[in-house]
Amino acid sequence: MTTVELVIQLAYLLSAVLFIVGLKRLSSPATARGGNALAAAAMLLAVAVTLLDESIVGFEWIIGGLAVGGLIGVLMARLVKMTAMPQMVAVFNGFGGLASGLVAAAEFLRAHSLGSAVTLDASISIMAGTLIGAVTFSGSLVAFGKLQGVVTERPVVYPAQQVVNGLIFAAIVGVMVWLIVGGGALAGVAPDGLYLGLWLGAMLLGVLLVIPIGGADMPVVVSLLNSYSGLAASAAGFVLGNNVLIISGALVGASGLILTRIMCRAMNRSLANVVFGAFGQAPGAGGGAGEVRTKADVNAAGADDVAMMLAYASKVVIVPGYGLAVAQAQHKLRELADHLSSRGVQVRYAIHPVAGRMPGHMNVLLAEANVPYTQLYEVEDINPDMPSVDACLVVGANDTVNPAARDDPASPIAGMPIVEADRAKHTIVLKRSLSPGFAGIDNELFYRRNTMMLFGDAADSIAKLVEEVKAL
Repeated sequence: MTTVELVIQLAYLLSAVLFIVGLKRLSSPATARGGNALAAAAMLLAVAVTLLDESIVGFEWIIGGLAVGGLIGVLMARLVKMTAMPQMVAVFNGFGGLASGLVAAAEFLRAHSLGSAVTLDASISIMAGTLIGAVTFSGSLVAFGKLQGVVTERPVVYPAQQVVNGLIFAAIVGVMVWLIVGGGALAGVAPDGLYLGLWLGAMLLGVLLVIPIGGADMPVVVSLLNSYSGLAASAAGFVLGNNVLIISGALVGASGLILTRIMCRAMNRSLANVVFGAFGQAPGAGGGAGEVRTKADVNAAGADDVAMMLAYASKVVIVPGYGLAVAQAQHKLRELADHLSSRGVQVRYAIHPVAGRMPGHMNVLLAEANVPYTQLYEVEDINPDMPSVDACLVVGANDTVNPAARDDPASPIAGMPIVEADRAKHTIVLKRSLSPGFAGIDNELFYRRNTMMLFGDAADSIAKLVEEVKAL
């Protein structure tokens, strides 16, 4: 091994260590920013060292790619709103999968154009990278469409759907095996044509795997696709013989699978049920335990009444949801919390794992508004104290506070852990209307005797609450 090769491998090792340490620091909000910086430094080191490889393309292409990619990144960072962050993550997952798939395609086409032999392990890696990359790319585009609203959020199902998916997957595997063992033309189609068909089939499979998944399951889908993009990158690393790409891709893949498992546990559902269950297809039957109340029993309230209740409370718990992100009301909410705290009110935030449209959405949203980390509590930590809470302020949340998950075994969300807002002494819900959430079912919390509904845009409603609290 030459000196240059030794330096490259040692730099890759350092980069891998930085990736691992950075990922570990992402586990806490207090250290997440530093962890992100470490991971970025690791990637910069890996890219810089890779440029020492004599087989790298011309530097004019590298500089051009850096300039174009950097400009796109800056524009997206500046222009994309927090409400569109899930869509951007879905697109990034898709581009990651596409990049890995293109690496595999380049190696396949290079080998076949030169007529050189490909080892068995390299051939398997190429096929795996192609399949995972293409599925990730097309599936992420569908997820983006559902999140953006250009594709229906409702599950798209049809007869024998799983059979069709199974047949397509079997055909894909058959073509992969044929190409791996070095088979020539098949039914008159050359290997290059078969490989193109593999790409098209894998992309079709990605679309068909995501369209039957409803909007309620998008947090799980985003984390799962993130895992796919990592696995695709790892496969690309095997194709190129690049150790740091193998390690970093494996880290992303493993962390994405762990996060997916956490999301599924938070919804009390299996991954198979998420992928194949068409959740949110039809409203639940209702009929939970306790008194049955209807929309005629809704307790509508004004901002002055709600402000007085909050201002003279001892304990207030705030439950943020996607409606908070849509209204971009996080800064106003923090201002309201600051005014309440200055009056001696204990203010805490209950963060549900699947609140919002992607994992950690609420944490990022509140961090943007400089909400102290010490005020953020997980569901299992806040629920035992809920009966002693004077007022629970629900801002744009729906399914994650629906008592049917706890009380109604027939509900589609039965067994899903919720923030038990209904057990507070008083519950105030800020929402535009009584419309159902992503799960497509009615929320009986809205009709409870201890619930007050403050209808309107969350930003406007919170601004009124701030003025009313300041006036008291």
